[in-house]
Amino acid sequence: MTDTPGWASPGSAPSPDGREPGASGPADRPGPAEPAAQPGPDPQAPGAKWSDRQPPPGQWSAPTGAPGPGQAPPPPPPGAGWGGGPGGPAGGPYGGPAGGYGGYGGYGAPGGHGGAWGGGWGGPPPAAKPGVIPLRPLGVGEILDGAVSTMRTYWRTVLGISLTVAVVTQLGLILLQGFLLNDSETADVLSDPGSSGSEVLRALGALMAGTSVVVVISVIGSIVATALLTTVTSRAVLGRPVSTGEAWRDARPQVPKLFGLLLLLGVISAGVVFGGALPGILVLALGGNEGAGVALLVLGMLAALVVAIWLTARFSLASPALMLERQSIVKSMSRSAKLVRGSWWRVVGIQMLAGIIANIVSSLVVIPFTLIAAAVSGDGMTSFFTTGSQNAGWTFLIISGIGSVIGATVTLPINAGVTVLLYIDQRIRREALDIELTRAAGVQEHRAGAPGPVPGS
Repeated sequence: MTDTPGWASPGSAPSPDGREPGASGPADRPGPAEPAAQPGPDPQAPGAKWSDRQPPPGQWSAPTGAPGPGQAPPPPPPGAGWGGGPGGPAGGPYGGPAGGYGGYGGYGAPGGHGGAWGGGWGGPPPAAKPGVIPLRPLGVGEILDGAVSTMRTYWRTVLGISLTVAVVTQLGLILLQGFLLNDSETADVLSDPGSSGSEVLRALGALMAGTSVVVVISVIGSIVATALLTTVTSRAVLGRPVSTGEAWRDARPQVPKLFGLLLLLGVISAGVVFGGALPGILVLALGGNEGAGVALLVLGMLAALVVAIWLTARFSLASPALMLERQSIVKSMSRSAKLVRGSWWRVVGIQMLAGIIANIVSSLVVIPFTLIAAAVSGDGMTSFFTTGSQNAGWTFLIISGIGSVIGATVTLPINAGVTVLLYIDQRIRREALDIELTRAAGVQEHRAGAPGPVPGS
């Protein structure tokens, strides 16, 4: 075993004449040693540079022992952060594997040579972070921070996508409110108790047609925004920027499937709610006990609502699974169910928290614009309390619509980013996706040590 500065040979033994190896008196030098006991060059050979001032006999001590008289104390052991490798006789000279240095940047673990060089454990190496998140299991704060960091780092692409979708959606809503809800004829027909049935049907038909158009535009915009933001966030995890055009080229093949997925999930939710309400509806329709029918209807609706929420959370990761894994509709739903299994409350909690934060941020923007619109429109606070009714004027609709656009521009990336990062986090926890992401990012060297601890969530 080789010596190191400040470290004496652990295997040193007294010489036959009672002196320690290397010890000498004032007038003599050590004689020739046996070949087995002399691993280095002959100290008497020319060129050997032995100091005349050697320690006196019997004063050498073990590395962890107390220094003898006249001997300088050994250097202090290194601080925390030097542990990492297994110690013991089979290890190398520093408590690690033979010929090595222990773990990641370490020089021995507790249990090495007396614990003098392995007294501290600096923890596992930091996880690679090529993009907006570290490539390891994430905590709640890291998921939220990753979504915000994506929006802040790639703001041109992210805000461009969400702003376009918000403008188109809000424009349709403003036109609906301005031309249909504020239309005097439609409003008079619907509010007049003496209107004929045909007039009411025509007014309701026009209202439903306009509402359907706005709903379709909103759904299409939401789906397109989800597809594009999913691609942007997945690239941001690897630290790779992407333009809107590149995101659209990557997401376009999966957009029709995403339409089908969301349509199927909507049908399932509506079917569950209708199934829960059906027994109560039948009792009331068949002329049974009215009280029992109402109670059955309420209980059925509550039970159906619970099932619908459970299914929504169970399939909440189907969208990123479909977009990033290029899966079919049914397979993406199966993947989501597998990833959420055993973590239902965590998934629901994180998504609810993200929704609450997004709504608070949106409200901080929308409410001031709504108050300004109410003050500028000339109707005072009347317009503020009648928003969405037939009395809102164009000035009020336009100014409040600007606030709604800004709020949606901020909330869309947060909600989409949290969903994608939650999907990635679940795959890291269950399928070690971080290894593949590390390789894809080209930072394999960060995986040299043990995996990092799972943060609290």
